[in-house]
Amino acid sequence: MKIVIIGTAYPMRGGIAQYNSILYKYLSEKNDVKVFSFKRQYPEFLFPGKTQFETGEPAFKIPEDKNVIAVDSVNPFNWLFTALKIRKENPDLLIYKYWIPFFAPCFFTISLIVKMFSKTKVLFICDNVIPHEKRIGDKFFTKLVFSVVNYFIVQSQTVEKDLKIFNKKNKPYKLSPHPLYNIFGEKIDKAEARKYIEENYNVKFGTDKVLLFFGYIRKYKGLMYLLEAMPQILKDNNVKLLIAGEFYDDEKPYREKMKQLGIEDNIFLLSDFMPDEKVRYFFSACDCLVLPYTDATQSGIVQIAYYYDKPAIVTDVGGLSEVVVKDKTGIIISPGSVNEIAGAVKRFYEENLEEKFSDNIKEEKKKYSWETFVENIMNLAEK
Repeated sequence: MKIVIIGTAYPMRGGIAQYNSILYKYLSEKNDVKVFSFKRQYPEFLFPGKTQFETGEPAFKIPEDKNVIAVDSVNPFNWLFTALKIRKENPDLLIYKYWIPFFAPCFFTISLIVKMFSKTKVLFICDNVIPHEKRIGDKFFTKLVFSVVNYFIVQSQTVEKDLKIFNKKNKPYKLSPHPLYNIFGEKIDKAEARKYIEENYNVKFGTDKVLLFFGYIRKYKGLMYLLEAMPQILKDNNVKLLIAGEFYDDEKPYREKMKQLGIEDNIFLLSDFMPDEKVRYFFSACDCLVLPYTDATQSGIVQIAYYYDKPAIVTDVGGLSEVVVKDKTGIIISPGSVNEIAGAVKRFYEENLEEKFSDNIKEEKKKYSWETFVENIMNLAEK
């Protein structure tokens, strides 16, 4: 099958770029695949981070002759020219990763033109149907772009439920869980990973236990609740909290909260985007991942943790509790509860759950293979 993936890829950075690179890798094993990636994903004034572009080498790089850097998300003339380029490829299937309605006009226009007088079908992999941060026009643009979609892949029951609100024509879809991120290198010894972090960053672990909060920092990620839980956590355990993620929120209140609570010596904050080659050190160094989200559909962060056999403490929101198996691969708590966060950490260490959970993850993670995910895409597209 001839397939074109349209969306974020190198030289853009981030989880979606990484996801699309892995998707290309596995799809291209049995198909002719080309990627049309963004040359401008967001206008600078709309982008909350420091840069949209990868500053180092990606963990997996799509071959240059298969990665066409073409799409401008806000230029309608570009949508036309890009669509005409894609038409020349005569693809059987267009695949998009969809997460916010901002991209709907661009994706709608390209799809409409490519599909015109052709047999090309469109498949959306939906991270979200209803975005975390809602804006005027979201419903209109989602309905608009879904009108040109033939098939949907959803990765959690939460997104499946949201899709049913918009999928009035009952277009074919498949629930297929988010696969593992497997491109960041192999797990390394915990002591070695901690030594690497100590030598390369201004942090000392000593004999402390280590928790990890990883990923972009936005209000709905609930980091403030984790900070507020730290004084309770520190009553029972000597713990270092590693926070590795770029702020897409105002950093100042978080810094002030750490100072107010007197926990600065127990926090290591790397407020920057994590290069691909560094990821494995942070996951290998920690005992447990903590994701105290107040809203979620699913999170690729858990899929990184699973790859490294790391347990997770997560809130019961969206698809997080679908991936983390209660009291088997992690602990599930209520969102927005400082006491429950502290209690979960205390229980994790008092009951020595790391080894038990890690052993269970080795078996549980087998269901999150890319081979299965790609097979589900192909079965759907052949309907």
